[in-house]
Amino acid sequence: MSDVAAIKQLVQKYTDLKQEIAKVIVGQDAVVDQILISIFSGGHALLIGVPGLAKTLMVNTIAKSLGLDFKRIQFTPDLMPSDILGSEILDENRNFKFLKGPIFSNIILADEINRTPPKTQAALLEAMQERSVTVAGHHYKLDLPYFVLATQNPIEQEGTYPLPEAQLDRFMFAIHLDYPSFQEEVDVVKATTSNVKSEVNALFTAQEIIDFQDLIRRIPVADNVIEYAVSMVAKTRPNKDTASDLVKKYIDWGAGPRASQNLILAAKTHAAVQGKFSPDIENVQAVAFSILRHRIIKNYKAEAEGVTEEQIIKSLF
Repeated sequence: MSDVAAIKQLVQKYTDLKQEIAKVIVGQDAVVDQILISIFSGGHALLIGVPGLAKTLMVNTIAKSLGLDFKRIQFTPDLMPSDILGSEILDENRNFKFLKGPIFSNIILADEINRTPPKTQAALLEAMQERSVTVAGHHYKLDLPYFVLATQNPIEQEGTYPLPEAQLDRFMFAIHLDYPSFQEEVDVVKATTSNVKSEVNALFTAQEIIDFQDLIRRIPVADNVIEYAVSMVAKTRPNKDTASDLVKKYIDWGAGPRASQNLILAAKTHAAVQGKFSPDIENVQAVAFSILRHRIIKNYKAEAEGVTEEQIIKSLF
């Protein structure tokens, strides 16, 4: 199949996928789009929202509709790295045997990831970047496709640990989940207080998703679009001449090169699911907020004056 035909097939399957997910998830269209773009780009996503917004249900539904294995890890202060990765035990023949942990799945929901100490959070770093884990000197490859979706409660600070910058940078998207509209909430209440259950069908195989991820990588990008993405990221660094006055005034640290890579990959996917054969600057701008908001570190002045990441990112356009 040619790449042109493959993109047309992706558009059709993506439309069907959205309809399948909508059987269970009411509204949250932009959030579902960003999660799917992250998966087809081969990235991970951090979902930030208050409790009760169906974050777990959303991930479970997406996993089912993609035909992928799904595991949920509830992060707690006493969670240990071995609880995530697995551990070696002595079997009945007194030989060491490795018992795989929940990280060995296609989609991992790291629920309330900021509730566990940095030592346990770090257990995810190798898996997220290398798609492999090392336990007791042995190297284990993870099944592909592999995707981590972490959730975080933005309002509860007691008993939480801020995510290290190195880990935040490994998330392609930081997605803000907002309350549903009035009509959406009415529809949610109607759907969840009756005994009618919607069945979600698997529309993809794991191999199809890997093939589409490879297709995204092959999509050509014009030099001016790449230069636009790189210059946008460079403008977030306050010590650079290209930084705007707003950045110099309110930002302590800007985004690194991984942000530029993710901008182009996500723009490719954003363009492909719309049936475009190459991304343009509008596609880069469409994914910029979710890619940059968790990679720029505001200073105290920004916090005191109520300047948001969105305002700063918009100034880069």
